[in-house]
Amino acid sequence: MGGPELISLQSLEGRLLFAVPKKGRLLSATLNLLEGADIQFRRENRLDIALVKNLPIALVFLPAADIPTFVGEGRVDLGITGYDQVREHDAGVRAVARARRMSGEFSPTEEEKKPQGCETVMELGFGACKLQVQVPAKGEYVEGKDLIGKNIGTSFVHLAQEYFARLELEQEGYNVNGGAVLPNVDGRKLRTKVIELSGSVEAACALGVADGIVDLVESGETMKAAGLKAIDTVVESSAILIKSKRPSNPEMVELIASRIGGVITAQKYVLCQYNIPRTSLPAAREITPGKRAPTITSLEEEGWVAVSAMVEKKVIAPVMDKLTKAGATDILVLDIHNTRNS
Repeated sequence: MGGPELISLQSLEGRLLFAVPKKGRLLSATLNLLEGADIQFRRENRLDIALVKNLPIALVFLPAADIPTFVGEGRVDLGITGYDQVREHDAGVRAVARARRMSGEFSPTEEEKKPQGCETVMELGFGACKLQVQVPAKGEYVEGKDLIGKNIGTSFVHLAQEYFARLELEQEGYNVNGGAVLPNVDGRKLRTKVIELSGSVEAACALGVADGIVDLVESGETMKAAGLKAIDTVVESSAILIKSKRPSNPEMVELIASRIGGVITAQKYVLCQYNIPRTSLPAAREITPGKRAPTITSLEEEGWVAVSAMVEKKVIAPVMDKLTKAGATDILVLDIHNTRNS
């Protein structure tokens, strides 16, 4: 009987480990990004590790919420996840540190003495959403502080706890200043009850489980359908590439980052080419300055030049209109399949 080939630990030796979401809203765009970066792999059914064919890399498919932990602890070298998940992980690390201080456990282990945490390499341009405080649309709550002392449902427990801890401290007269790090008030008990929910968070209010929720909002359609409205934003998020502070192969990390950065640039820009009289060139350069500078070539017809410049896709139509008014002719717009940035 045939079946998927098992991946041994030996087959992972010498490979950079790259964590990607195994499911959810980021998966499809992540796979497209990997394809654009020429990271070739085949994921066998029911296996969460795939060996890359053309590079010494292994892809590890993990829940997006777990990726910051694996990268932060140095278990994998690179990862793609949401900024919201990184913030939730960091808030969890701070919560553990506070608990250890309260218990008197100050001595770090040998493993903890190594560089911990993850670093953001770049934003990836997809998966935009907001982690928002939501309440019943026809209810009495109009701002976050109205929920102090109430029940809050969320899968982002640590961020929700920090959010309401900050509101409670402000109510008590502490100077918080909106910083990520709260004042040193170890031992203080949170009056707001944060209830951990793993799914269907938007139903918590209707079912009487919570007075409000902290949950991700993309289009807002699910929120409205559940009879909810947003009253505050905890974190604005999108997909990001993160790396370990102690990667096993820094050169390969830089190579993959360069490839992914090239794909993102190619998705964002087009190449605009046109001919224009040399006397009109100053105006044309103002319209199409390029990423660094336009490429300008003399034509055989005296007094004319050919110009080539990268232009953001979202503004290409008005740019073409302006070029026409400036005297440009033979305007062409070409797709960019890939690039490399220095």
